[in-house]
Parts: sequence; structure tokens; C-alpha cells
Amino acid sequence: MRALQQTALTGPQAMRLITDVPVPAPGTGEVLIRVGAAGVNFADVMQTRGTYVGGPRAPYIAGFEAAGEVIAIGPGVTGFERGDHVIGTGPGAFAEYVVLPAAGLAPVPAGWTDEQSLGLVLNWATALAALRLGRVAEGETVLVQAAAGGVGQAAVRMARHHGATVIGTASAGKHEVVRALGADHVVDQRTGDMAAEVLRRTAGRGADLVLESVGGDTFGAALAATRRITGRMVVYGVAGGEATISNRDLNFTHPVHLIGLHIGILSQAAPDLFAELMAELAALVATSVYPPGQPTVHDLADGPKVLAELEARATVGKLALRP
Repeated sequence: MRALQQTALTGPQAMRLITDVPVPAPGTGEVLIRVGAAGVNFADVMQTRGTYVGGPRAPYIAGFEAAGEVIAIGPGVTGFERGDHVIGTGPGAFAEYVVLPAAGLAPVPAGWTDEQSLGLVLNWATALAALRLGRVAEGETVLVQAAAGGVGQAAVRMARHHGATVIGTASAGKHEVVRALGADHVVDQRTGDMAAEVLRRTAGRGADLVLESVGGDTFGAALAATRRITGRMVVYGVAGGEATISNRDLNFTHPVHLIGLHIGILSQAAPDLFAELMAELAALVATSVYPPGQPTVHDLADGPKVLAELEARATVGKLALRP
């Protein structure tokens, strides 16, 4: 089968299309799917540089999010049949076939294509988990970092659904995209003083809930934009690099509620909560709050270029590869 192999941990330029990879076989608790579309995520970029905690060592078959048709079922799997279309995560998704753990699979919603379902168990689940853990409430102000990205777009939609006022951050060329999603305000995340802009739009109080996925130099600004004492910040990404905060900061400078989130760890450590999230997402699909996705789809061979553009923050919304 065709697949994208990461040959060294030096970035997307070290990714190669190869054509002689054996088709894998499902083991206990696994299914084999014929990939209809594979999701591209910033974690894929991090893995190409060896900065993703617990990520694979090169060489490896890249990708970890895929949707497609079940063509083989391993021992111990129930609830799925050959011919079902599913979305899930597992290593080696940038390929024509991939083995996925059945426990993390979700059905592709009725009437949706495989590519339209991408993001269900990653982007939308992460956004919903962030809002749930952040205890979003009607009438509050939610600041969504990187609001034009896959998780960011989902977060804007769902925060508005919960009755929150939404402030999104994005580069200047992406502001109209974020406004079209329903954001009440958009702040340029590359220039100016983001914290000052958020404070100005909240009468000096700050955002009640901040969804932080950037890190790096903007982490401090996000903390400064969070309402003191009652404000919450959920951290679920490090796209801009690592950042730190001390106990002294939390005591004196930024006395806020700080919450960490990784959807993969959540699904393993709190499976009941993950099941609740998936059930809630199904209800949001049924009521059209969660519409079919519209990813930008590229050929598998273009994977290195797509990841390079994502790393350069030159993309908008969900990205996908088609084998």
C-alpha cells in the first residue's frame, strides 16, 4: 500500500511517499479500515520534529487520525461490522489502510462522508472537553486562542451554542473566517497587546474562560487576559512552544484556575467522561449544531507540503489527506 513515512525527526521535509508497505492486520480489540480520509493535526508536525511527548521514533508511518470503511475485525471486537464507516485514532493513518483500536472508534454520522467526519474524536471532542472542564456558563466571556484552526473553530461554535460571548484570536487574514463562525470579537494574535484588547472588551475584568492552545510567547498574555480568582484557563496545545508558570505567579500575579487537557489521556483516564462527550457530540450532530466538516483535502503525496504550511500557520480550518 501507499503510505507516508517519516524518515528522520527533522521536520515535514523528511517525510516520503513509499509504495511497498505491507497492509497491517488487526489484532485483539482492533479493526482494519480502508482509509477514506486522514486528518492532519499540529501534533503530526510536532511528531516530525520529535517534540511530541511519547511520539514515535523515525522511521515511522505518519498520521494518527483516519476515517474509512471497516474491512477486517480482530478478536474480541463487538459493535462493528465489515462495511461500517468509522472515525478513530491510531498510528500510521497516512496510508491506504490502518489498524485502529475499536474502543476509540465512533461511527461516521449518517449521510456524512468520511472526510466530513474528520475531527469528531479529536478537534470537536477536545473543544467540548475544554468547555466542559472549564465550566462554561451562559453569559460568560470565552477567549479562544487560534480560533481559525480545527479545535478553535469547533470551540467558537460550541461556546456560542452555550450562550457565551466569544473572543477569538487569529492572524489578520483569518478574521472573517472566525467572525463567520459566530465570534463576537476577533483579536490579532500576532500583533498588538492581546491581553489589553481582551480586558478592553470585558470592561477590565478579563475572560471568564480561556482556551489556550498556543503557548510560547502568548501564554503569559493569555494568563493576563484571564479573569482573576474566578477565571479558568484550559491548556490543550503547545503549537507556539513551551511556556512555564510558577507557584508565585499563581499566588500573586495570575490567581486563576489552570486546567490541563489532552483528549487521548482523557479517553484513557476518564472513559466514562469521554463516552459522555461522544454522546453529547452525537446530539449536537443530530441538531445541526455540529455540521458536516468541510476540510481542505489534499492528495496523500502532498502530505509534506501540507504539514509545512500548517507549521508555518498558513492554513485555515481542518486539513485532510486522501490516499
